Amino acid sequence: MEPHDELRGLMRFRVLFEKLMRNPIALSAVLAIALNIVIEAAGRHSVLEALGFMFTRPPVFLLNALIIFLTLSTAMLFRRRILVYAVWSVFWLALGVANGVILSYRMTPFTMKDLSLLESGITVVPSYLSKLQIGIVIAAMAMSALLFIALFIFAPKKQGSISRVKNLGAIVLIFAISVGSLFSAVKFNVTGTVFGNLAYAYKDYGVAYCFMNTWLNTGIKRPLGYSEYSVRTIFNKGELQTMGSYELYSDAGASTFPKTLPNIIFLQMESFIDPSEMKGLTYSEEPAPWFHSMRENYSSGYLTVPSIGAGTANTEFEVLSGMSVKFFGPGEYPYKSVLKDVTCESMAYSLKELGYTSHAIHNHRGAFYNRNQVFANLGFDTFTSIEYMNDVLKTPRNWAKDGVLTEQVLGAMNSTEGKDFIFAISVQGHGSYPEKQVIENPYVRVSGFETEAETNAFEYYIQQVREMDDFLRELTEQLDSMDEEVVLVIYGDHLPALDISDEDMKNGSSFETQYVIWSNYALERKSNDLYSYQLAAELESQLGITRGTLMAYHQHHADDKFYLEKLKKLQYDMLYGNAYVYEGREAFEPTELQMGFSPIRVNKVVKIADNYYVYGKGFTPYSKASVNGEIFETEFLSPDRLMVSEAMTDKEAAMLQVSQVGKNDVVLSVAGQSGDEELWTDFASGNDAESE
Repeated sequence: MEPHDELRGLMRFRVLFEKLMRNPIALSAVLAIALNIVIEAAGRHSVLEALGFMFTRPPVFLLNALIIFLTLSTAMLFRRRILVYAVWSVFWLALGVANGVILSYRMTPFTMKDLSLLESGITVVPSYLSKLQIGIVIAAMAMSALLFIALFIFAPKKQGSISRVKNLGAIVLIFAISVGSLFSAVKFNVTGTVFGNLAYAYKDYGVAYCFMNTWLNTGIKRPLGYSEYSVRTIFNKGELQTMGSYELYSDAGASTFPKTLPNIIFLQMESFIDPSEMKGLTYSEEPAPWFHSMRENYSSGYLTVPSIGAGTANTEFEVLSGMSVKFFGPGEYPYKSVLKDVTCESMAYSLKELGYTSHAIHNHRGAFYNRNQVFANLGFDTFTSIEYMNDVLKTPRNWAKDGVLTEQVLGAMNSTEGKDFIFAISVQGHGSYPEKQVIENPYVRVSGFETEAETNAFEYYIQQVREMDDFLRELTEQLDSMDEEVVLVIYGDHLPALDISDEDMKNGSSFETQYVIWSNYALERKSNDLYSYQLAAELESQLGITRGTLMAYHQHHADDKFYLEKLKKLQYDMLYGNAYVYEGREAFEPTELQMGFSPIRVNKVVKIADNYYVYGKGFTPYSKASVNGEIFETEFLSPDRLMVSEAMTDKEAAMLQVSQVGKNDVVLSVAGQSGDEELWTDFASGNDAESE
């Protein structure tokens, strides 16, 4: 090739490039394809897999590129088009990178609901990312901000006039084409809107498409044929009973009362499975001997849960309510959507009709997943979170160890004279699991992995499982010695975030954990495999109880031909519809949720030298002196004594209260009353603190 031929080739390329830069449609199309490749590569952790997705599923790939293209096309309305391209490009790249990072630590991809959990999520970032990685994220955000500022100041503007009407028409046309393409893709099964496995859906249908679904596709859609008649005819006469403030049928059967009403405890264990269920691994000793023996001697089976690697709150919701989250939007957490404003039938409400007091216990933050608000709409009387616990040991990843739950469960039971329903939520097994060895002498050694990093991560997980198993032994031994009858239901909320596939499990499913129904009295042993939304109904059946609409439905209609369709109709009716099943009435009122099963008490305030000491009971390291909402620096001395370590006036001390303060300065409860005369007298008297 002659030199002038090369020059002509470069000139042609330059001309084409300049035309591309001047043509916003072409530029948006090229940029959309490039961004889509990068986003898919980040989510799949492989450029080759992203290219494979593009060539093996071109219609789906182009559909995702079209979604990105639609956002980029808005640049036609502005003179600073480069700035608009940059803003949208950074948005899509950030989404792709966030998804890739999240999939490195859990099995559920990044969804729109994660943005609604942003405040909660920020607090657990140090458990997933190193300080260096957090620094890189902050630096990237700062650089993006500087880039936008620089482009706003220095980037060239489009010269000449802009036909905004014409360009807006083009954008509307692109929007119409995009919507038409999306509906066609769904109609002809190129893509779907119901994702049984969100992680698989992201790989099958693309990140942009699935993320958009998690934004637009929320709640439970109105079922076909929804009517009062279709709801009422789901049940046969006599299957439901009067409950609370509503009566389902005038000729309904009488409530079922068993001969024995035991205390009922549900223990949801974070990322807990019996490791012996995994193929191809060899252990130096049994990883979970106590749980394994319980599976062999008590009612047990596999439990199909709605997620893998994450999604604790959704498994929790299914067990408590008897509802399936598959009917909600993909990636949706009812705790973060409908249950913030609406009460929901649950075991807590149902058992209240039989005289039970309902307690929730969680050795993590009370505000996480809005539990401190949602539990009132699920019928709980008390909620004890980590902010109300003392002597909490932590894992190397800074999660609370589960041993603290033994004292909390027993304390909740002893706080009432009647029967108790306790729903305890574990956290020790939470990821991420370090690929470097952080435990020198783990209880159990494992072999069967190809890399040292995989071995280290799994041995760390097994260490937590073994300690959780020891906690189970201690708890059951304590419960076994009680004079009262107790039933304990134990199950894992999902598999750990360790890249476990169906092929790795002996049962052939990465969506199945195990459950055990233990009791300290004779209870018939049964072995049934269940879905998590059936677990409470199964327990009630074994106890001879039928309480609650969905509990009755699962007990009587699990074998119906249209079981799931009718379940969806009931869920829609209860949460979004006309409440036909409750005769159109508000069936439940939110409870006055008490934080902590034992109320915190402020007895007196004493001044010694320049410091103020607060005396009472139930204090924890999260107890802070407060006055009219203002939080003062406070030193925790003991469960009955605090010291205010920040300057305070006598007038403020007279109005002092004690607030339980979680992360992000969330106040969960306040003890004491402003202006209490007794408090003023005690502190003003100057009594010696050590003599009290």
